[in-house]
Amino acid sequence: MSQDHTPSSEDVAALRVPALERIAAGGQAWPLMAEKYGVGNPVPPWRSRLDATCEALDREASALPLRDRRNEEDLLSTAVYDSLPYPENQLVALAHSLLARGIIDEADLVERLRSVRARLEAL
Repeated sequence: MSQDHTPSSEDVAALRVPALERIAAGGQAWPLMAEKYGVGNPVPPWRSRLDATCEALDREASALPLRDRRNEEDLLSTAVYDSLPYPENQLVALAHSLLARGIIDEADLVERLRSVRARLEAL
């Protein structure tokens, strides 16, 4: 999708994002990951950054208007990423929306995911 076109929520939901689909299919929810790596905190370490990102987007609504973000979060969480629990589905839905608008790049996202996984597996 070009950046000069503001996609509808349905356009966004129809977009396939292989990197996010792998996350949804891979059983990477925080409770499972925390157990695997021996972390006792029930709150994902990225949760505060997710909340801050959503708040920043809400204040600077030109990139992703609040109503669009929330509508897409609801749609994507139930129609595309329903296999993920909350707040993982919120995080993946937000990434999906940002990818659909060209705000973030899938290749960059994949590289970040690899980097995080490498740090986890080095523990």
